[in-house]
Amino acid sequence: MDRDSFERLVAQAVDDLPEEFLNRLENIDIVVEDHPTPDQMLHLGLERGETLLGLYEGVPQTERGGHYGLVPPDKITIFQRSIEAKCRYGGNISAEVQRVVKHEIAHHFGISDARLHQLEKEEG
Repeated sequence: MDRDSFERLVAQAVDDLPEEFLNRLENIDIVVEDHPTPDQMLHLGLERGETLLGLYEGVPQTERGGHYGLVPPDKITIFQRSIEAKCRYGGNISAEVQRVVKHEIAHHFGISDARLHQLEKEEG
């Protein structure tokens, strides 16, 4: 898939968020990259060959105190080639992008991976 088409999927995933979440997104950039950098993998303790579909880097809203201000935007990176590789054999890229965007935005709101996995189990 070309980058423009993939970026449109990411933008649509953000636009599809419930209004109450869209209105509360603060100081955040959402970008698309092909793959995570070695530094990103190292920082997360991931080994070469492990897959990372998205990454939230920043200060979750639940941890922002009165001194939070004049800081660079939080960053959510969606990894296009990683998602495409995961979906290569019949996976739905659009649905996976929706899932990954929601997952990373949940981190922006302070929801942990453990809690997200619990919620995903309850849904499915």
